[in-house]
Amino acid sequence: MDQRERRALEDEHRPEAIRRRLGAPQRAETVPDAILGGIDGCVTTFAVVSGAFGAGFSATVALVLGFANLLADGFSMAVSNYESIQARREHIQGVRERENHHIDAVPEGEREEIREIFRRKGLSGETLEQVVAAITEDREVWIETMLTEEHGLQSEGLSPLRSALTTFVAFLVVGAMPLLPYTLASLGTNRQFLASLAMAGAMFLGIGMLKSVVYRQPMVRSGLRTLLMGGAAAGLAFLTGHLAQAWFGVAP
Repeated sequence: MDQRERRALEDEHRPEAIRRRLGAPQRAETVPDAILGGIDGCVTTFAVVSGAFGAGFSATVALVLGFANLLADGFSMAVSNYESIQARREHIQGVRERENHHIDAVPEGEREEIREIFRRKGLSGETLEQVVAAITEDREVWIETMLTEEHGLQSEGLSPLRSALTTFVAFLVVGAMPLLPYTLASLGTNRQFLASLAMAGAMFLGIGMLKSVVYRQPMVRSGLRTLLMGGAAAGLAFLTGHLAQAWFGVAP
């Protein structure tokens, strides 16, 4: 670690910086939703393109099937993401209400749970009792501590609508890329597929590299891993289309 990085790290850990960072409201995390939507959108449409090309269908069929799947699957994925996060929020609220009821019904038992939680963290004696007293003095702090420490639940940063919209937009934007070459009638079928292949590969590689920047992972390895996963899905679709034509008499 060089001197510049060390100074920046020290500045981030000054008391006022820590208070400001921890006191700021936690925002909903949209990057995972965008990455998930983008990868799934690109896989979905390029799998359709690969399957159509493998079966020998025309560019028009590939384009129609691709856009139909793009809209339908994008909407379905956005709704699924919305329902999943909404269900998590409702579960957390249910646990919160249950803990609130337990504090009213068996306060000493709930204090003992707090005591045991922090005893397992290595506290004991007078220090442990002071921590228990400080936490149980504030009901909201008490409940939040039970949520995070006993149940492992985090209530902040969950936004069903934002997650759903982020997923849907990323799905549409990235998923449309492999379909663009099929809108160019001047290209032959083989060139359309190769251009779509190159576009999809660029999308997979770009998403993987973007993910590495956000989460501070090795850029090349992350990009290649995403490219290989997307390529595997497209290869399966191509093989399925080709075998369907050969085995079941599917004709273009």
